[in-house]
Amino acid sequence: MDELKNDRYLRALLRQPVDMTPVWMMRQAGRYLPEYQATRAEAGDFMSLCKNAELACEVTLQPLRRYPLDAAILFSDILTIPDAMGLGLYFEQGEGPRFERPLLSFGDITKLPIPDPEQELVYVMNAVRTIRKNLRGEVPLIGFSGSPWTLATYMVEGGSSKSFTKIKKLMYTEPKSLHLLLDKLADSVTLYLNAQIRAGVQAVMIFDTWGGVLTGNGYREFSLAYMHKIIDGLLRENEGRRVPVTLFTKGGGQWLAQMAQTGCDALGLDWSTDIGDARRLVGNKVALQGNMDPSILYAQPQRIEQEAAEILAGFGFGEGHVFNLGHGIHQDVPPENACVLVEAVHRLSRPYHP
Repeated sequence: MDELKNDRYLRALLRQPVDMTPVWMMRQAGRYLPEYQATRAEAGDFMSLCKNAELACEVTLQPLRRYPLDAAILFSDILTIPDAMGLGLYFEQGEGPRFERPLLSFGDITKLPIPDPEQELVYVMNAVRTIRKNLRGEVPLIGFSGSPWTLATYMVEGGSSKSFTKIKKLMYTEPKSLHLLLDKLADSVTLYLNAQIRAGVQAVMIFDTWGGVLTGNGYREFSLAYMHKIIDGLLRENEGRRVPVTLFTKGGGQWLAQMAQTGCDALGLDWSTDIGDARRLVGNKVALQGNMDPSILYAQPQRIEQEAAEILAGFGFGEGHVFNLGHGIHQDVPPENACVLVEAVHRLSRPYHP
């Protein structure tokens, strides 16, 4: 495979020396970029964009043409696995993702198949292979999946939710049913991420978007345990390199010490956790990724730079920081403000890596 020209991101995840703090942005390929809007219009709709390897590759590479980012992230969706299980994913205008056939009973859960990543999800692997070829070793490619708990919330609720009453009702009244579902999802995610690694991604990330809605006990039993199971089953080396794993639980700052025990290489932080506190908590056990509030990208350049400087100072000297937003970039952020951030992080971080 191609020689990696910039491995700063992978080195930071493994807490190895770098010349400056690497930076990428969640949802860096997305609606805030006019060129993305044009490619999505060409595809016709969001899932058609995900399923066309050439177009998925094009939108993955678009932010790299604008900004000196240190990583590319596969353009896909966290709900590809439930879709491949036959739930009928579609996107309602202004409503977000929905499922035609949400899970209503234990019987529905028992019938769920475990998708073969090179069959039902081959379009994702084709996108990975196409992106790797076109990246030409400029920066590493990140693969990802939703966490079992997060995928289960959409599958049981039928789409997005504010109160999560259906999945919590299942959790408290039929925990065995929920455990069966989460077990199938953990197996599916493990196969899916390993297939992405074999296809060419050089790091993987597990997005636990809704872990933060659980109690501490609930989080350990219904979210963390299944992410731990996935990590235990992942390929950790490919192409002669370590494949780092990042866990990100939005709203999970209070569980960082427990997350760090799973064998992951890095933890993602949202903006509600102070990065200095997080570093003191986990020590040198794992790297940290984060964690600017995406809304700061609405501000003037000077304010964006100030925030970047504060986060870099909060982490302090030494290795193991990947700069990122605390969640995805907002669709109405001016693209030039993202440029201000990337260049500020590179410039301001050099003194922390003497």
